[in-house]
Amino acid sequence: MLQLQPSAVATTIQQGGVIAYPTEAVFGLGCDPDNDSAIEKLLAVKQRPWQKGLILVASSLEQLLPYLDITQLTEQQLQFAQSKWPGPFTFVMPIQSHVSKLLCGEFDSIAVRVSAHPVVRELCNTLNKPLVSTSANLAGELPVVDAQHIITDFSDKIDALILGKLGEQRQPSTIIDARSGQILRNGS
Repeated sequence: MLQLQPSAVATTIQQGGVIAYPTEAVFGLGCDPDNDSAIEKLLAVKQRPWQKGLILVASSLEQLLPYLDITQLTEQQLQFAQSKWPGPFTFVMPIQSHVSKLLCGEFDSIAVRVSAHPVVRELCNTLNKPLVSTSANLAGELPVVDAQHIITDFSDKIDALILGKLGEQRQPSTIIDARSGQILRNGS
């Protein structure tokens, strides 16, 4: 398992690799959102059912637009999400019809966040696209908050680890349904 800087991991992601990286609150597992084989590998590593869906993190709303059907959102709904970004707020938004079911699961929407974490932002800027994101833990277990646990638990299952500090958040992000405004999970 390689331990690299964000810019050096872009090739690993583009080749279908699964990586671990620091986020605002926990270590995440990620891959290319346009590579179903990589998403399947990530789901297998995490032992997560595809039906639950995943999150996309990005450095800007523009990176998320190819995946979202913002015509289903009002200007006010979109502005509200943008007012919370970058930051620890994840919004569930309607998807474009071409988005892989491996990303959105059983839903016609996907959870998206514009991250404030410098590693996530650098990685997304290097890739010029969002990154699939899920907490680095097996389904049902507590998220991982230190790199040593990644090395111990995932070294033979992932392709790279980006070393770096977690952000200041101590809880996962708040999740809000962009259409209804309903808080689906209270977080940071």
